[in-house]
Amino acid sequence: MANTFTSQQTYIDEFNPKDYLQTYYVPGGGLLVGEWTDFVLQNLHDTFTKGEVRGETLLDFGAGPTIYHLLSACEVFDKIITSDFLEQNRAEFQKWLKKDPDAFDWTHIIKFVCDLEGNRETCEEKAEKLRSKVTEVLKCDALKKNPYDPVVVPPADCLLSCLCLEAPCKDIKSYCNVLKNFQDLIKPGGHLLILSAMNCTFYYVGQKYFSSMTTRKEELEMAFKEAGYQIVKAVYTPRADKSRMDITDYDTNYFIHARKPE
Repeated sequence: MANTFTSQQTYIDEFNPKDYLQTYYVPGGGLLVGEWTDFVLQNLHDTFTKGEVRGETLLDFGAGPTIYHLLSACEVFDKIITSDFLEQNRAEFQKWLKKDPDAFDWTHIIKFVCDLEGNRETCEEKAEKLRSKVTEVLKCDALKKNPYDPVVVPPADCLLSCLCLEAPCKDIKSYCNVLKNFQDLIKPGGHLLILSAMNCTFYYVGQKYFSSMTTRKEELEMAFKEAGYQIVKAVYTPRADKSRMDITDYDTNYFIHARKPE
């Protein structure tokens, strides 16, 4: 089972965003609520509040049906272009943007970010600020030279990707190729922020199995360097709660902040 690579067609046919959100993000029981979301939100808060990573445009690559990783970014970017490979994920994201009654309720996560920021805004104000900054929800395909083909997106100040690349990439060579393709999407001197789970071979969404690329820290950092980036910061945090390894078997959270040379 662990060696079965999940095809793009399988994602199209079988990935259910509502099951994904229920499995991983529902308050009080989602597997990624707490340890993972705290890791992501704290690192992004620190990255954006230091003032170096900001600008006009942020590209969010492979958002899935989630919005949480953009909550700090909306404070320091004028516009956010988000994207995902799957139509059903983009539709779920749009539900939240349009305040559809059927949209997932992210209030528990928004409150955490508001607390990090000293409660300058209410949860409602924070949500509205993010909605106002998202200008496009595009289709993306990590395996294409231009991941937004046929759309041509002007180079951005920062590209952010959260829990994405281990799904489409079979191995570290493929991962490195995606990082190389990202070069065309980032301005000289711009930033690349990748947050994901390491040493994961699978994850379940409801009863559906999906594969994940696994790699070592040394291979991962070498991929960034081979793709032409300078690593600014790399954070690795071991997974503490291993009670539900049958749902997903990752053992480490990682955050890599890299820069494209000037």
